[in-house]
Amino acid sequence: MRKKISKRIKALSGQVDNNKIYNMSTAISVVKTLASAKFDETVEVALRLGVDPRHADQMIRGAVVLPHGIGKKVKVAVFAKGLKADEAKNAGADIVGDEDLVEQIKNGNVDFDMVIATPDMMSLVGKVGRILGPKGIMPNPKTGTVTADITKAVSNAKSGQVNFRVDKKGNIHSPIGKVSFDEGKLLDNLVELIKTINRLKPSTAKGKYIRSSSLSLTMSPSIKIDSQELMDVK
Repeated sequence: MRKKISKRIKALSGQVDNNKIYNMSTAISVVKTLASAKFDETVEVALRLGVDPRHADQMIRGAVVLPHGIGKKVKVAVFAKGLKADEAKNAGADIVGDEDLVEQIKNGNVDFDMVIATPDMMSLVGKVGRILGPKGIMPNPKTGTVTADITKAVSNAKSGQVNFRVDKKGNIHSPIGKVSFDEGKLLDNLVELIKTINRLKPSTAKGKYIRSSSLSLTMSPSIKIDSQELMDVK
């Protein structure tokens, strides 16, 4: 069955030249003109990388704290006990627990955006890995969410940390802020994200690293970005 395209999306698509490739600054300017929803839409970047995620050394995964955040209040859950649990609470974590947090998650109460755990809690976290994993919030050392430095981890999460991971087809999707952000802030956030992704380029990856890239809003068509410009970001 063919998906029906709304009149609004058709109208927005008419404002976008699908054959044109924009530099980062211009792409941000153009995508802001496509805001049409009744809420503050998220600005998202999509990248297709020249990697083969089937090989462990080409599984791109990481985290970055965007300089201007993502325009959203992040709810953080922390697996910790004892002094580390107290540290998490003092750092501003919304939910802190151990066995009780496992039970909460098993019962379907997963009303948080990020999960952090101390290393000694990972055997416990593993019990709910099948729930957290598909939601993209399973703690992982590569994203700084499995750590003994709970204060820093919670602070980063609250400040606008974005976790990213390449999918099976070599794609990465990530928010870089809200359409209400001014262009300078969105550009700063995009550059910081791309810097991080470029630093993670595996030595075994062949050919062009960023093969294609685009910007879009939550409810808008996408705009192509110059991939070479992105790869030159250091």
